[in-house]
Amino acid sequence: MSGHSKWASIRHKKGAADAKRGKVFTKLIKEITVAARMGGSGDPSANPRLRQAILAAKAENMPKDNIERAVKKGTGELEGVSYEEAIYEGYGPGGAAVLVESLSDNKNRAVSEIRHIFGKNGGSLGENGCVAWMFKKKGYVNVDKDAVTEERLMELVLEAGAEDVREDNGSYEIITAPEDYETVRTALDTAAIPCTEGEITMLPQTSTPLKGKDAEQMVRLMELLEDCEDVQRVYTNADIPPELV
Repeated sequence: MSGHSKWASIRHKKGAADAKRGKVFTKLIKEITVAARMGGSGDPSANPRLRQAILAAKAENMPKDNIERAVKKGTGELEGVSYEEAIYEGYGPGGAAVLVESLSDNKNRAVSEIRHIFGKNGGSLGENGCVAWMFKKKGYVNVDKDAVTEERLMELVLEAGAEDVREDNGSYEIITAPEDYETVRTALDTAAIPCTEGEITMLPQTSTPLKGKDAEQMVRLMELLEDCEDVQRVYTNADIPPELV
């Protein structure tokens, strides 16, 4: 099984074509603001979460001024909205596990909207802990096979602290402990090996294959959750045929 969520891989590949730029920026600004506040510092070198948030914003070509304003709102230098973090767990069509990370200035609104999306798309919101055990927090990096030989990649990333390297559909998936993610990315950057995707994520430890109507409903559920204003990230263990997206 692929180390990454099948949905995450599909979403990434289709995202460049249909991402709603405004909503992408809004979610990134929220993350930068909360990272600066929760990490106790507006200095990325002293705040790993903020450093990752800024890297993600730069990858989406967010203007420098937007990033700086978000940091200042988090540190209190500028007035800003106070966001509350929450994690919601549930089941999608076919019993697939779904994990939702939320950042909202109105928790009641967030949970109500998330529950509504689940209910209208063949899923149900569950109790805390019902599916979280199916996921593990890991660093994830994807590299095209054309970019480097397997031998060279293995030598480089394992020396930098990677846990595993796997092949999947024309690419290499590199799995790391969260604390080793940046070291591995730096090693790849130093070696001029381009990454097609990289993030700290929640990797499913098992998969739930979906077909037909269940798969179609699952795609709809995931898209609506990711489009929700109060949702930052969505993870699932659903194995969805790429041709259905």
